[in-house]
Amino acid sequence: MFSKSTDVRIVNAKQHHLPVQMRVPLKFGAESVDSVTCLRVEVTVEDKDGRRATGWGETPMLVTWTWPSNTMTFAERYEVVKDFCDQLAEAWSKLEVTGHAIEIGHHFIENVMPELLDAFNQQRSVSDESQLLPHLAALVSTSAFDIAAHDAFGKLHDVDIYKTYNAQYMSHDLAHFFAEEPDAKERFGGKYPQDFLVKSAPDTLPVWHLVGGLDPLEDSELSGDEPDDGYPVTLRQWIKRDGLKCLKVKLRGTDAEWDYDRMVKVGRMALEFGVEALSADFNCTVHDPEYVNAILDRLKAEHSEIDSLILYVEQPFPYDLEAFRIDVSSVSKRKPLFLDESAHDWRFVRLGQQLGWTGVALKTCKTQTGALLSLCWAKSHGMPLMVQDLTNPMLAQIPHVRLAAHAGTIMGVESNGMQFYPDASLPEAEVHPTIYRREHGILDLSTLSGPGFGYRVEEIARELPST
Repeated sequence: MFSKSTDVRIVNAKQHHLPVQMRVPLKFGAESVDSVTCLRVEVTVEDKDGRRATGWGETPMLVTWTWPSNTMTFAERYEVVKDFCDQLAEAWSKLEVTGHAIEIGHHFIENVMPELLDAFNQQRSVSDESQLLPHLAALVSTSAFDIAAHDAFGKLHDVDIYKTYNAQYMSHDLAHFFAEEPDAKERFGGKYPQDFLVKSAPDTLPVWHLVGGLDPLEDSELSGDEPDDGYPVTLRQWIKRDGLKCLKVKLRGTDAEWDYDRMVKVGRMALEFGVEALSADFNCTVHDPEYVNAILDRLKAEHSEIDSLILYVEQPFPYDLEAFRIDVSSVSKRKPLFLDESAHDWRFVRLGQQLGWTGVALKTCKTQTGALLSLCWAKSHGMPLMVQDLTNPMLAQIPHVRLAAHAGTIMGVESNGMQFYPDASLPEAEVHPTIYRREHGILDLSTLSGPGFGYRVEEIARELPST
């Protein structure tokens, strides 16, 4: 059963649901939310000698992002996702496969989760297909279990998890995971994830701030209903307090004049404060590349200094690449074009590249296993990387920033949990203050240490609900 001395198996998976209230609304596409529940999971692993260790994983269950819907409320979708999490916990606890956490996670994602999702959807009574739990929502729910398995593997072997993605701990090289690729053995034979990670991960990362579609930029835009809690409210206040150098601008994708004006307004403020990089995020709402092209061309013609700050464009088009096979090469000729919602796994990254996408935004909420495999495939095919946020608070923030540090992104990491629910992470911030507070435009990861992801969870005074 255990083919390698370092192999483990899952013996238990337990979940906790942590409700978090947002201080300001967060807008995803056409929806806004003012609260979220984070799924925190503890997974226990065991080796052939009976030694055990427990690891932790967490993700926000933001169904507005994972499951856009015009026919179901946020609460209805969340209840469905929560029911699926119950089945995930049972399935992870019953896993019989052994190996490294990435091998166990790969088996679950490829073989167990699809069957579980199909059976789950078949049991539900729905009026149309849009009410079926989508793959992305299932994958994000799975991510907390997968991340916890990686943490547990590192803790059992008393080693940083990023020092285990190699032949010493893994039974299979990357050719095994990419076996369906015609050149898998030639390109990936004898290689492991560690071969595609940076040799020496930095302790500090430039940090991106999310400029939401509802966010006031100046005091003149305030309504008087904003929170008075000691945290910044306007973009100007955030830039001054946190020394921001990178701004991600959420756009509508359905109102070209509004989107153009928004980029100009944010761009002017960026120039005023010496911001070094902008990105434009259309959030999957565009169907015609010319919509994006026209905005980019107009910015270049009328505001060349703002245009020069735009480092990349993020996911303008529907995330279902298979259903919407749009040739996006005209956009990527203007600016690097990054997959985000579409990048479920490396196969979608491959399809994206065929359609003209040039880069990939990784997210740990799509599983640590999947993020690493997408990273390896993308890097081997010359695609640059970013690591994007799902508004990660609490423990979810730590694997997120660690992935960015090891991935070698084009510019740091996005991190916006401190914008929307900073107080949610106060217990974690007591141990890791510079991971939950942006200073001088950076996050400092130097407090992370120890096995697994280096959470130091035993030092964090976090009381968890029983389930």
